[in-house]
Amino acid sequence: MLLLSPDWLLQPPAAHAEVLSTPDGKTLTLQNGLIRRTFRLAPDAATVGLEHLVTGEAFLRAVGPEAVVTIDGEERAVGGLTGQPNQAFLKPEWLPKLTASPSALHFTGYSIGKPAPRFAAAPPPAGVSLDLKFAAADIAVTVHYELYNGLPVFAKWLTITNQGSRSVRLTKFMSERLALVEPESIVDKTERWEQPNLSVITDYSFGGMSQSNSNKTVHFVTDPAYQTQVNYERQTPCLLEVRPPYGPDIELAPGQSMDSFRTFVLLHDSTERERKGLALRRMYRALAPWVLDNPLLLHVTTTNPATVKTAIDQCAEVGFEMVILSFGSGLNMEDTSPENLAKFKGLADYAHSKKIRLGGYSLLASRRISDQDDVKNPNGAIFGNSPCLGSKWGIAYFEKVKKFLTETGFDILEHDGSYPGDICSSTTHPGHKGLADSQWTQFMQIRDFYHWCNAKNIFLNVPDFYFLNGSNKTAMGYRESNWSLPRAEQVIHARQNLFDGTWEKTPSMGWMFVPLVQYQGGGDAATIEPLKAHLPDYERHLQNNLGFGAQACYRGPRLYDAPETKALVVKWVSWFKAHREILESDVLHLRRADGRDWDGVLHVNPTLKEKAMAVLFNPTDQPLTRTLRLPLYYTGLSKSAKVKIGSNKAKTVVLERDYSVQLTITLPAGGMQWVTME
Repeated sequence: MLLLSPDWLLQPPAAHAEVLSTPDGKTLTLQNGLIRRTFRLAPDAATVGLEHLVTGEAFLRAVGPEAVVTIDGEERAVGGLTGQPNQAFLKPEWLPKLTASPSALHFTGYSIGKPAPRFAAAPPPAGVSLDLKFAAADIAVTVHYELYNGLPVFAKWLTITNQGSRSVRLTKFMSERLALVEPESIVDKTERWEQPNLSVITDYSFGGMSQSNSNKTVHFVTDPAYQTQVNYERQTPCLLEVRPPYGPDIELAPGQSMDSFRTFVLLHDSTERERKGLALRRMYRALAPWVLDNPLLLHVTTTNPATVKTAIDQCAEVGFEMVILSFGSGLNMEDTSPENLAKFKGLADYAHSKKIRLGGYSLLASRRISDQDDVKNPNGAIFGNSPCLGSKWGIAYFEKVKKFLTETGFDILEHDGSYPGDICSSTTHPGHKGLADSQWTQFMQIRDFYHWCNAKNIFLNVPDFYFLNGSNKTAMGYRESNWSLPRAEQVIHARQNLFDGTWEKTPSMGWMFVPLVQYQGGGDAATIEPLKAHLPDYERHLQNNLGFGAQACYRGPRLYDAPETKALVVKWVSWFKAHREILESDVLHLRRADGRDWDGVLHVNPTLKEKAMAVLFNPTDQPLTRTLRLPLYYTGLSKSAKVKIGSNKAKTVVLERDYSVQLTITLPAGGMQWVTME
């Protein structure tokens, strides 16, 4: 455990983000009390320092350009300094001797301001911005930086402007290039390399439900200039490059500008997995606050108006907050006929009268449209089949869905498939010119659509990592066929999925699944309907999801089928709402479910009165009594805690020197127990 004083994860640092200049004007420092990035401005501008101010760790070992752009096929550095004699470390006395590259775009000035919204509905955290400006005869590049108060996170992106008299083609760009200190020195070949202790994400992410496999732009590569590295074959991947995998390959007319995607670099102060996850989740809360919207939702499997209205009524009665017309329900958002729009507007109006949000499902990728409109991916379509978003069909699709959402008043879009990153070699699609620009233009199409939805307060369930562009949830992470397993096995898998999915996602960022009716297979042994016949199984699903602070797609035509079923749902929804703030707060991982012994998590939030809640499960058919040590450091409590087991009377417990408490707890057979701490 790394204990900091004060710890930014417990209380905001006193220092705010600022830009400082040395008296000679040759150096700028961007810092906020947690991290610092230092720039040398003469004879050209370049990053010459990157440090975590709390740990003192220096991440940079060598100087390079601020960016790289390729114009009409010619690669050009943006700023940077050359002449460093050894790439393993950068000594201060070397800086005055470094020179500018003659072929680079050179530094022309800088400006300081405040962070600006990334898009209309995305207010940035408070902080400071720094723009470094570079130019040559025909091209100008502004390198934008933002640093936020209380977050060890830099944002960076480029604005590339054609200031010449003829059109040019921006073939490629690299918006970040950092020669980083290697975290390990391995002489021989190795199958796995450690990466520097930072997280790098961009808002140009797609094709995955986790940060790692959706991150297509961040590359740790070998550095051929690093001749003194320990690895004998000089294969250490210690050069960070941030660049799109294809393109953008777009034309810039005279006076026209283009913005790159944004990169966010989080410098970690620990290698501990839990603390790194806490930092990452804090960053998402700050940069994409809509991920905290966490409604209880029912997936209705029909569009029959009477059944849908009954489902809406049930949601209102038990405390659910959202109804999604599920896949297989018959909803077609591409049908913008007056009759279809009127039908679903009527249902949306009815839902709103009950204070329930209503929306539905639309499939984008993973479907075949036609030879003319499908992607012509030379590598094969990622999902087997997929339309090109730049085809006539693709362009029309977004217009139809916008019209449907606008005219019906729907509050939710569950957008399956989304855009996974397919390239397309067609030269006849109106939305792109060929293979090289096809990924960039398709991504901009989906990005702008999600920005539009976010601005309209349309909740986005997207099984992909589009959080920084406005989506609210992705799948927590599960295998769909596992919902066809026997009910008792499903709940163990579900807790494993919830435990694993919350290392990098907040509880509110991931959805789970509950097959009220049959899903893919499994028959009667897998489904909960009839609900009143399987109340213990239904209760375990409610406990699982609500106890983790996550929401599931309860998929079926109804939430209850008898008074006792309704009472069960009301019981656990009421419990969840009574503790909602702490349950939707951060998660510490105590023990992963294995079906043999207890498992559980600890929710923590130092800003609440209820600063912690342990949610503990017993998968066995016998009561379990266990003496557990609960870590309370991230609650902000330091001396004692008022501890309440379930609904029992609170007692005061003195914290150990490691900020933990030791409790003996009995867990009911096949059940759950919770422990709150104030």
